[in-house]
Amino acid sequence: MSHTVTIIGGGLAGSEAAWQLAQRGINVRLYEMRPTRGTEAHVTDNLAELVCSNSMGSTMDDRAMGLLKNEMLGMGSLITKTAFRHALPAGSALAVGREDFAAEMTAAISGHPNIVLVREEVTAIPDGPTIIATGPLTSAGLTAHIQALTGQEHLYFYDAMAPIVNAESIDMSIAFRQSRYDRSSAGSAEGDYINCPLDEAEYTAFVSALLAAPKIELKSADEELERYFEGCMPIEALAARGEKSLAFGPMRPVGLRDPRTGRRPHAVVQLRQDNVAGTLYNMVGFQTNLRWGAQADVLRMIPGLQEAEFVRLGQMHRNTFINSPSLLRPTLQFAARDDLFFAGQITGTEGYVGSAMGGLIAGINMARRLENAPPLVFPQTTMTGALLHYITHADPDDFQPMKGNMGLLPELTPHVRNKRARYAAYAQRSAADMAAYLAGTDFVPLERSSMADYVIAEEAS
Repeated sequence: MSHTVTIIGGGLAGSEAAWQLAQRGINVRLYEMRPTRGTEAHVTDNLAELVCSNSMGSTMDDRAMGLLKNEMLGMGSLITKTAFRHALPAGSALAVGREDFAAEMTAAISGHPNIVLVREEVTAIPDGPTIIATGPLTSAGLTAHIQALTGQEHLYFYDAMAPIVNAESIDMSIAFRQSRYDRSSAGSAEGDYINCPLDEAEYTAFVSALLAAPKIELKSADEELERYFEGCMPIEALAARGEKSLAFGPMRPVGLRDPRTGRRPHAVVQLRQDNVAGTLYNMVGFQTNLRWGAQADVLRMIPGLQEAEFVRLGQMHRNTFINSPSLLRPTLQFAARDDLFFAGQITGTEGYVGSAMGGLIAGINMARRLENAPPLVFPQTTMTGALLHYITHADPDDFQPMKGNMGLLPELTPHVRNKRARYAAYAQRSAADMAAYLAGTDFVPLERSSMADYVIAEEAS
């Protein structure tokens, strides 16, 4: 019997889920409302568009995002493989050329013979096998239908996007290229990041101006719902916690040395390459909701950015997620309906990699359901299993989105005190447990690879 799976949302999760199903011979009807209806954050109609940053986190095997990417590559993730094909210099992080990445993903999905791409908004959850992967910017119509289905209010938090600067407008007589502790990508002699150093007086003046600058007012209906997610907190909200907050946060100067003075700056603003041509740079960790005119004035107080041309200023938008601990199983199935899955940021798996992981698992488990095979439920000692366990077992009264992190993994026995050694042990245990788990199932990935395949290829070139 043939099946057609409806997927709502053409972001990272929806695109990954569609690919996993289509490659297994299952027909997919993928709905993406752009460009018929836009969002507050997207600027193109491409599938899998990267919005607030171009970084997919660490490429180190013993870091949370490195673990998660390795697990996804081992299960045949298209998103992760494609991201590595469009990697930009970023030290030990995977920064991605947004336009080329999204263009390749759009071509792969729209050109697949088992996928029908429909460019229209969906306002009701259909019957039959369905995956909802509408992300944090779910439209009002579908949000209302999800609220009716779940019988509860959605939760909200606010996510802010960082400014992007034209590289030619950065004063390189003040700013300097360097990666923290000189950890640069292969073949990069100067360092992957542009650093704007501040002395103590410059830092104090910047913080004062930041706190005094006018902010964009939220709609009155949303004011009491306002919550800042820790991983994407606007710089003005962080600065309000104390004068030194930024210097110990996104402006921390550790591992850097100003070549003009030979000393570590009091604080630093880092900019990361945002496109393949190297003409645009993203202000790392500088999400903000300042009014645009005032925002540009405040940011130009940063040494090296006095004449900065901002291709995009920071902005803030409402993100929507469901109370997954009350609604979902670790398989990502809706508790009250076996053929309905949720995937991506709407479930509380925060960040690009976590979002794509949700689409990967929802697509695989939907395929297994249609093939009458048991769904995969991963060990909590793996980063995939730990993150899925968190979003489905956290306290529903205090549930907040979460990025993959080492704190989600069960403690080692005996405890390893040294952080570096502990993370290495976590990584070894995770890889061994994932391999053992998959070996005990009948699961066959579409393609198997690891980060080492791509890193080695880059170094060889």
